[in-house]
Amino acid sequence: MTNATLWLSQTQFFLSLGFFSVFLVIELGLAWVLLFFKIGASLSDNPGWTAAYRFWVRVFALAVVLTLASSMPVLIQVGSLWPLLMDKIGDVGGPLLAGAILTTFIFKSCFLGAMLFGQRYVSERIHTVLVFMVALGVTFAAAWMMVLQGWMQAPTGASLFEGRYLVSDWHDVIFNPFGGWMFGLLLTIAALTVAFLLMGVSARWTLRHPLDESEQLAFRTGLFLSMGAVIVLAFMVAGYGNQVVRHQPSKAAATAAYWHSGAPPDLVMFAWPDAADGRNLAPVAWHDTGERWVARDARGKLIGLDRLSGMAPPVALTFWSFRLLLATGLFMAVLAWMTFFRLYKKGFDPGMLPAWWRHTIAFMTFSGWALSLEMICHALFGLSPYAVNGTITLAEITGDTSSDVLAGALVVYTLVYAALLYGFFLMLGHIVRYGVVPIARRRGRA
Repeated sequence: MTNATLWLSQTQFFLSLGFFSVFLVIELGLAWVLLFFKIGASLSDNPGWTAAYRFWVRVFALAVVLTLASSMPVLIQVGSLWPLLMDKIGDVGGPLLAGAILTTFIFKSCFLGAMLFGQRYVSERIHTVLVFMVALGVTFAAAWMMVLQGWMQAPTGASLFEGRYLVSDWHDVIFNPFGGWMFGLLLTIAALTVAFLLMGVSARWTLRHPLDESEQLAFRTGLFLSMGAVIVLAFMVAGYGNQVVRHQPSKAAATAAYWHSGAPPDLVMFAWPDAADGRNLAPVAWHDTGERWVARDARGKLIGLDRLSGMAPPVALTFWSFRLLLATGLFMAVLAWMTFFRLYKKGFDPGMLPAWWRHTIAFMTFSGWALSLEMICHALFGLSPYAVNGTITLAEITGDTSSDVLAGALVVYTLVYAALLYGFFLMLGHIVRYGVVPIARRRGRA
């Protein structure tokens, strides 16, 4: 097994998982925003709520199609890139993956079609229930996946017997130390992704024409959602970081760029970790203040990268993915709250902002995608060289596919995903430009 094979396998899987995640967060976040629009329409006589729902449900439907399509390569690659993985964790992973798949298909088969195509045939109350069931189904499906990912970060409730994990306590498996925090991070990132999508599209509209009532409602929804979500994101990142310190000393040391055990750790804000010399180049740090984010051994001594015997993750990638996550979240927080204070006396009309400010919000339309990719990068590559923390390495489960084949497949996947992204942007641009074509009523129902 060569290093090139391992890196190409990880990169290909990260590409597919990342592409899947960028549409999952839109689907997950929009499902609950659409329910909010439906409830607003039920509690108010303002037709803007219904118009906002009818516009954004088109974007939701597009995200649903791409989420389902992009999930197939992820499932295929679990078997093709890591053929021995399920042999070792099948007792845990099999039921959790089955739960995610069954939840997805049951809820989508039973409720999604009626939600998207049956609005004119049912009452508004029944249709609101359908929207709620779809949102609930998407959330439960994501929860199963986060439980599995969290368990691989900290395998509790199962014992390794003859090279295979056997479940001893499903409660400990489901409520593993990482699962809840990673699920919370997913929900928060989904909320931020959709919030900035709503704000970005609305800001782009203001550069062409004044916003109507539905567009104003969408912008305000995105603004208030982003303001709350950035606060929750800080809490979730801190909780996730605490679990890393407790259960993953190698990831904690790499994230902190802490090279030499025993030395007082600095809180390194920015640097270039030099793995060859075991030091940080051009560091910007608060000296002797990083102890909280570094793990300790049983004797209470700090664990640096020098004690990991070649089993450390890629330090620069782990270090920078976490810094970029924090920087992206901070910029989103500043932009959201500054926009609020700029508009709270002006009816929250983004058209009152300077043109450069609206261009900035429009530029941040897909900033939630960056958060999603940075989080996956830190969780996936920071776990290296393990597939299951501390026990099963990637080298043990990787197939015998040659590096040339993996490189070719990586190029093909990249081109296919680029084409799908281009198609998504074209479709979204068409929806934004032309809006929603009115639908005829039947029997007095919308």
